[in-house]
Amino acid sequence: MMRKLIYSLIVICALPFMAGAQAKLITTTDKAALFARLDLKRPGLEAAGKLAAQGDYDNAAVALLKYYRQRTNATIPDYSTDDRATYAGKKLPKGVQEKADKGMQHLFFVHTGYDYFDYGKDINWQNWPVKDNEVRWQLHRMYWWEPMGLAYWSSGDEKYAKEWMLQYEDWIKKNPLGLSADNDRYAWRPLEVSERLESQLNLFIMFINSPNFTPQFLVEFLNNYANHADYLSGHYSEQGNHLLFESQRIIDAGCFFPEFSNADKWRKGGIENLNREIKKQIYPDGLQFELSPNYHVSMINVFLKALRATQLTGLENEFPQSYKNTTEQMIMALANFSFPDYVYPMFADSKLVYKNEMVKNYQKWVQVFPKNEMIHYLATEGKEGHLPAYLSYPLKTGGFYTFRNGWDMNSTVMVLRAGPRGEFHAQPDNGTFDLWVKGRDFTPDAGSYVYSGDASIMKLRNWYRQSMVHKTLTLNNQNMETCDAKLKYWKTSPSLDVLQYENQSYPELKHRRTVLFVNKTYFVILDDAIGAAKGNVGIHFQLAEGNAVTDATHTSIRTDFNDNNNLLIQTFGPAIKTVAEDGKVSYSYREEKPRPAVVFEQQKTNNNTTSFATVLYPYASGKPPVISLTKGADFDLDKGKIDLTIKINNKEEHLVTQLSN
Repeated sequence: MMRKLIYSLIVICALPFMAGAQAKLITTTDKAALFARLDLKRPGLEAAGKLAAQGDYDNAAVALLKYYRQRTNATIPDYSTDDRATYAGKKLPKGVQEKADKGMQHLFFVHTGYDYFDYGKDINWQNWPVKDNEVRWQLHRMYWWEPMGLAYWSSGDEKYAKEWMLQYEDWIKKNPLGLSADNDRYAWRPLEVSERLESQLNLFIMFINSPNFTPQFLVEFLNNYANHADYLSGHYSEQGNHLLFESQRIIDAGCFFPEFSNADKWRKGGIENLNREIKKQIYPDGLQFELSPNYHVSMINVFLKALRATQLTGLENEFPQSYKNTTEQMIMALANFSFPDYVYPMFADSKLVYKNEMVKNYQKWVQVFPKNEMIHYLATEGKEGHLPAYLSYPLKTGGFYTFRNGWDMNSTVMVLRAGPRGEFHAQPDNGTFDLWVKGRDFTPDAGSYVYSGDASIMKLRNWYRQSMVHKTLTLNNQNMETCDAKLKYWKTSPSLDVLQYENQSYPELKHRRTVLFVNKTYFVILDDAIGAAKGNVGIHFQLAEGNAVTDATHTSIRTDFNDNNNLLIQTFGPAIKTVAEDGKVSYSYREEKPRPAVVFEQQKTNNNTTSFATVLYPYASGKPPVISLTKGADFDLDKGKIDLTIKINNKEEHLVTQLSN
């Protein structure tokens, strides 16, 4: 009996491909395919190569697994096997642990805008619980897998490794390329493929030393990984941030897995894309052409992650110095359109960011640009480095114009968007702005709420895309038909900063907006509706959530905060009607809050220009200022002449200037 037991144990030990949590058997064809993909002449692969050449793929896989567990010459920016010790026995943040534990039960976290979805005991990867395209796409990014890896490191419990491997194999089995056009659209969209390429490097590091990570699973993992990289290298997105994400991630793939014969192809293809696209997608002023602040930050990180991957593998010379210079310029552009609390406007599908995450970004960036004093200042929260000598600053190509009287938390800052149509994430909102005073954004952008999906989802999205929910001028409350603002004038001085642009918003109506920052204290906005169009012309304003007081008699709206920090918006012009509007703001996906909103309207009945003059005046709590505005005899914006008398609490100021090209 004992002899039979010993024999059975010997047989089991001799079958490495039957051990562990995996149910799927890997065929000889699978094994041969993997070793055909590898450069077995690389140092360290001699043993695996010799066995594979003899057709002994089982033991070749054993040798290959040993190689990867001992390998020290490849790394990526996120994790290394040494990090396991820092997590061992440590409690994970609640959200991370929850994602891991619910993921074990097939309750998957697929998107920040939703709760967990149940995908069933037998996982249904085609389940679409909410007809939001992002839910379907991002399911295939498996955001709960990395938390499972961290939970494995933290607890040492093999249940996380076993379940991850079972889910990994289940996904491969149920989502083959070509299963259906519908499934390919979501599971094999190039962006999702690239996301898996990047995240699975972290997972490889997290689970490689698990006893359940068998030679059989290694073969399956590496074949699947190479399939992804080979597919992506021939199916990049045509343009935009997707192409940049995909290129950076395939560079990581080529740098982390140089053992693949196609690794050089993957890496060089990604580098070629980034070297080309950084010239196409980044304007001379440093703005990324989608003109979305969130994506602008993401693309800075994409460019620098790619650079970092090549630095770690001794290949950084494949990026020219101009690549680094442009990325540095992007960081400077960001710093210029950010507020002193590191936050920036939610233009073009952006979401609210927080200071701590932006400080972390600057801390990473200063490592690449240690001599940049402004980046150094922002990375150290002002403890080191220096701010620039200038205040207000124009990004003229992309059309982000920043008025500011300082860089600290007591400052007043306005960021206005008036430029070309931003690609992909653009909204019809030329002229909109955020006004930030002493730590409060009084006029936050509406945000976007949701991205894409069926008719019910698109109805939600389209509300936030309306021109009339932005701080700009509309005709009959219709969306602008063209967003391509042309800068007419920009000049700064100690007493007056001036911006003027024009946008042919509708076929027969051009919007001219002139912004005056007076004594670095308050703003005057002059809006002109020029052309033959007739109808209801309105200028729209939306405030931060909270109480507000609307005064139709004085055509004004003001905030009503009790912390000595308020804003009065008052419009002047003939026969202006004050109308309350539906106001909402979305700081994050699928979250929205009500807020005050108003439109000041005039009827345009002929070819004459319809004009508004609006004062935006920050003030403390208590009684709002009494303001009047009159145009002088020489006022003529068609000739570039400004002649205004503004009286604030009986203090009179005469603004006279000539706008010249």
